[in-house]
Amino acid sequence: MAVRGRKLVKAMLLEVPLVLGRTSEGKVFAMRDSCPHRGMPLSYGRLDGNVVECCYHGWRFDACSGQCVEIPSLSSQDKLKVERIFAGHFPCEERDGYVWVYMNAPGSKLPETIPAAPALTVFSDKYKITHLSCELPSHIDHGIIGLMDPAHGPFVHQSWFWRSRGRIHEKAKKFEPIPNGFRMSPHSPSTNSAPYQLLKKITGEPVTTTIDFVLPNIRTEEDRSGKMWFSSRATVTPVRRDLCRIDFVAAWNLFFLPVSIFRIFGKIFLRQDQQTMIQQAEGLKHNPRLMLIDDADRPAKWYFALKANLSESRRTGAEMVHPMDGPVTLRWRS
Repeated sequence: MAVRGRKLVKAMLLEVPLVLGRTSEGKVFAMRDSCPHRGMPLSYGRLDGNVVECCYHGWRFDACSGQCVEIPSLSSQDKLKVERIFAGHFPCEERDGYVWVYMNAPGSKLPETIPAAPALTVFSDKYKITHLSCELPSHIDHGIIGLMDPAHGPFVHQSWFWRSRGRIHEKAKKFEPIPNGFRMSPHSPSTNSAPYQLLKKITGEPVTTTIDFVLPNIRTEEDRSGKMWFSSRATVTPVRRDLCRIDFVAAWNLFFLPVSIFRIFGKIFLRQDQQTMIQQAEGLKHNPRLMLIDDADRPAKWYFALKANLSESRRTGAEMVHPMDGPVTLRWRS
């Protein structure tokens, strides 16, 4: 949902209710959607310049710090120090059409330096850009390993414009470790994927694809052929324990691809993933035993190992151990 004007917008992240808005100077802010007085969602209130006002008793909070600046009901006899009261507030940054909210662990202090929000890589000054999203009724882990899974394409994404079950063949791709993640090294994309082959025909040059996954939840893809390029980022956003959302942004300088056309196909693609996750959720309700195989499921194994090793590194203060010793070639059929 867009954050515009004086409108307050509700959101949920990691089961924390948020209210987002934009100050009179245009700066975005993120607060916990709860007044510290009686728990009324601040999103039902109003934004007055740089101040959020609760609709219940009119308590007012600085939007950029969460500090209380006024309690209208206080009399001249009251000694309550209003400035010591804070509504929950979270650092945030606007990038590529998204508001990125930094969530620290409950009970922990914010780091001295907040990591910058990731930027989508682009390769020219002029380009088209669009955003898509869909909700998945699953834990974020299932959303992420579904996102990086290399073998589901011919079954989930059977389409005339993508690929079909009858065109399955064996593939070999090289992967390499990168900080907090792994990379499918630059390679020629699959011959059974129509869009890549169309790009190759138009430019008359080879197409090269590079795919990265980086903790906690980001997959990027860069496709290049001559001066033509396509860049995308898919983020699996944790909403609740049983709900996540794919937030997808893509940019390109392909003169033959209007945004409206891409959105039609992009929505079909995401809807196929969404329907699959809805169906999988039915089975996961019964807590079945699950299994991961080599090589098609090796990226999922790396993901779980990266998560565990990063948690251990933060707990002990020791350097994080990467689960990959070096480049490796994986083989599967899809």
